[in-house]
Order: sequence, then structure tokens, then C-alpha cells
Amino acid sequence: MSETKQSFLSRGNLLLAAVVTLGIVLPGVARRLLGEAGYNDLGMVVFVVGYAGMVLVVWYGWIRPLDITGPAE
Repeated sequence: MSETKQSFLSRGNLLLAAVVTLGIVLPGVARRLLGEAGYNDLGMVVFVVGYAGMVLVVWYGWIRPLDITGPAE
């Protein structure tokens, strides 16, 4: 009757939060700084590449390995 309690702050959840935060915050700050320096188009490219990279990392690391299938007949 011993139940294992899983903490919300597990290693996987913390890593996911870090990847998502860094994938949005760092490209956003870089885009802002480049925009203020007069390189608005380059800043936009940096943000899009950073955000897309974060999406790919999340997909490859957490979503792709899930076995999402319907019930077997």
C-alpha cells in the first residue's frame, strides 16, 4: 500500500521548463537588442530560429517518444 508520490518538480519537468524558457527568453532578448541596434530583420531571424529550435528540441525530446495509439482490437 505504499504509494510513490511524484513531485511536480521532477528532473524532466525542470528540464522542459528550462528549455522552453530559454527558447523564448534568449531569442527574445537578442531580438530586442538587435532591433535597438538597428538590425531589426536580423533580430527577427534570430528569434524565429531560436523559437523553432526550441520547438524541435521539445518535440524530439518529449513528444516524439510518446506512444500515442488507440486501443487494440
